[in-house]
Amino acid sequence: MKPILPLAVMFSTIALFAQAPSQADRDLKGAVDLHIYTEPDSIARSIDALEAAKLARDRGMRAIALKHHYDETAGLAYLARKLSPGIDVFGGVAMNLTVGGLNPRAVEYMTQITGGFGKFVFMPTNDSEAQVKYGKQPRPFVKVSENGELVAEAKAVIAAVAKHDLILGSGNVSAEETLMVFREAHRQGIKKMIATHGMAAPTFLSIEQAREAAKLGAFIEIVGGNLAGKDAQTKIDRFAEQIRGIGPSSVIMASDLGQKANALPPEGFAVFIDAMRKKGFTDQELDLMTRRNPAALLGLK
Repeated sequence: MKPILPLAVMFSTIALFAQAPSQADRDLKGAVDLHIYTEPDSIARSIDALEAAKLARDRGMRAIALKHHYDETAGLAYLARKLSPGIDVFGGVAMNLTVGGLNPRAVEYMTQITGGFGKFVFMPTNDSEAQVKYGKQPRPFVKVSENGELVAEAKAVIAAVAKHDLILGSGNVSAEETLMVFREAHRQGIKKMIATHGMAAPTFLSIEQAREAAKLGAFIEIVGGNLAGKDAQTKIDRFAEQIRGIGPSSVIMASDLGQKANALPPEGFAVFIDAMRKKGFTDQELDLMTRRNPAALLGLK
């Protein structure tokens, strides 16, 4: 039987926690990571969904959310929970071209998957107009707005989210579209919203826009990603400035990891948390952004 993790990945993870096991373990205990990519996927990943759940559980984490750009992950969440009891695993669906774009039927289908662990509905991510144009890619995209207004299909998806009391993620739409989505969601009575890495590309919410989103009831997601590159300190400084500008009470920290060349999600998440501590955030503030806020969004007691 093959090991649960590739040996090279296993050794890199052990090495990190051997360097500072007590601090990393304390940071991850009870933590919630809402942004993890796993296999099976059409994009190469460092870990599969079952391995990710086991690793997070073994690190003492409370919950994780599995994210794919092109397929729903509620079924994966069900299997991961079954094989790794003791951790809450959730899934979602993104309104990309593979599910028909802005398709409320895809939302309905996700809610019917065994277990009921599909909680997130994201506006288009990789297939959003903002993402495609930001990457200068000559390919089709999903249009969320036209002439300064949400298209009817976007409003229909939001209505499906409201009907099933799901979590609405802004996806990779523009800053202006993000606010349009949240205003419409607020109008329809949605209480659970998150600006998907909203201050990063291609959305680029300003501090003022992020504050407006927070007033509408949305959490602002700040993702660590790869903090091993040459630009790591610049990213860390920017994250700290953004969090202070918004306020930790409206922020959720997440890893946005699972890419083949990057750290495993718990490993990278621990690095991100420690980096914010070194920028002056207190344990109480870190607890809010990595445990209490994401737990509240998920409705965990």
